Parts: sequence; C-alpha cells; structure tokens
Amino acid sequence: MIPLNYYLLFAAFLFSVGVVGVLIRRNAIIVFMCIELMLNSVNLTFIAFSAFMGNAIGQMFVFFVMTVAAAEAAVGLAIIIALFRNKKTINIDQINLLKW
Repeated sequence: MIPLNYYLLFAAFLFSVGVVGVLIRRNAIIVFMCIELMLNSVNLTFIAFSAFMGNAIGQMFVFFVMTVAAAEAAVGLAIIIALFRNKKTINIDQINLLKW
C-alpha cells in the first residue's frame, strides 16, 4: 500500500508543472495541455483521498471533472483551430482579436 503522502506530493508536482507551463509557454496548444495536466492532478488528489477515506465521493467528483475536461477539450480545440485559420499562428502573444 502506497502512503497518501506520495500521491499528494506527486499530484502537487504535476499541478506545479502545469502552472509553470501555463505561465511560461506562449503556444496555445501547450497551454491547453498544461491546463489538462492540472485537471488530472486534481483528479489524482480526489482519487487518493477517496481511497484513503474509503468512500466513493472522490470518484464521483473525478467523473464530473472528466466530463467538464472533455467538454473543455472539444470547445478549446475548436477555438484554437478557428484562431489558427484567422491569424495563421497559435502563439498567444500574436493573437490580439480585441484590438482595432
């Protein structure tokens, strides 16, 4: 049996990698993948606490988070494709749709 601390440390590491990726990278696809990495680290935390407490509430939260992540992936990729068709780039710094 792996202790709960190991799961939480790994989830914190994954979340911090995702945060650093969102703050540092300028490619929209990579930022999108880092957001998904942060969602998966939260899912790992839910599952770890669910197994530690011995109930299925965390697993139900993971189901809902995965549903929201799937919808986000569909909508987010559609937005990224639309931006690429209009601007011919996926660099976040070069996308300025709100400026005249």
